Amino acid sequence: MNESSWGARPTPSAGGTPPGAGPWPPGTVPAAPSAGPVHDRAAAAQTRPMPTVPDAGGDQDDHRDERGAARLSGPLFHDDQHREPMPTTPPAPDDSPSPEKPAKKSAGRNLRAAIGVGVGLGAIIVLSLFVYKPVFVGVIAVAVVVGLWELTSRLAERKDIRVPLVPLAVGGTAMVVAGYVRGAEGAWVAMALTALAVLVWRMTEAPDHYLRDVTAGVFAAFYVPFLATFVAMMLAADADGPWRVLTFLLLTVVSDTGAYAVGWRFGKSKLAPRISPGKTREGLVGAVVFAMVAGALCMQFLIEDGAWWQGLLLGLAVAASATLGDLGESMIKRDLGIKDMGTLLPGHGGIMDRLDSLLPTAPVVWLLLVLFVGTG
Repeated sequence: MNESSWGARPTPSAGGTPPGAGPWPPGTVPAAPSAGPVHDRAAAAQTRPMPTVPDAGGDQDDHRDERGAARLSGPLFHDDQHREPMPTTPPAPDDSPSPEKPAKKSAGRNLRAAIGVGVGLGAIIVLSLFVYKPVFVGVIAVAVVVGLWELTSRLAERKDIRVPLVPLAVGGTAMVVAGYVRGAEGAWVAMALTALAVLVWRMTEAPDHYLRDVTAGVFAAFYVPFLATFVAMMLAADADGPWRVLTFLLLTVVSDTGAYAVGWRFGKSKLAPRISPGKTREGLVGAVVFAMVAGALCMQFLIEDGAWWQGLLLGLAVAASATLGDLGESMIKRDLGIKDMGTLLPGHGGIMDRLDSLLPTAPVVWLLLVLFVGTG
């Protein structure tokens, strides 16, 4: 501190204490005597040691008035004005759930690839169906053999079930041809011979798990080629064979499309969550409505001697059988722990993933057409 801030040094009297000889420690300058109580209190305060306050970066002498006395108003020290703000505790996170944007529904597959493959398959089917019937029989046989290969491969990979493919492929092709040429009688005979061939073929290997393997083989023979034989039997009708097959294909595809479109847009109630979580009751209603409308149109304009009311019943039956067929294969795939039977068709999976609703629907459509308009 500057001495001048407290006034001039006093002149000692004759009888007073000489400078430097008083009660103050050496080097301490006594306060000047004052004529009033204010200066007496200031002088008394000078004799007490002042508290040391750390400077925050400024000069404390800058906060004194014209007399050098510290101002009592406002902050007591310079660092009171320039002190860094104390860190504050961040507000507690809000536990209330924030509004989430509704998840955009996704189709779950590459729709562009699926549409392209579907259009290509449709073109092959239509050309072979109306140009030369035996060519379409060959298309059915190829689809059967590929489907059997996918099914037996997945059984071997996931369950270690060894089903002989050779007798199944030969017998399956024979079933399709026999159904086209000889009708239901020929199909049943070919089915019996195929089952017998599976039993004999499996005897060439070790007897371990023989019963399991041949049971799976007979199931595969019935599930894929025998059910597909009813398509060939529809084609065999002389008057409108190709149109019957086209009606069968259109109704199945329309049923699947209606279920997908309505279920994707409005589906909320699960149809069979343990088997296929993606299927909804709303989708089933869409399948029934779409298939019944398509059935009425097809029976009225495509099938000879057909009536629209027959098409309504046919569409209802197709929607039910196609849905059950789809659920049936979903059950098989869940048991095997797979999503698709194969990867041959981009956007669709394998051949069996396209035949799942067609195979169980074929005997239903064949039987109803026979009842409504005869064998043709």
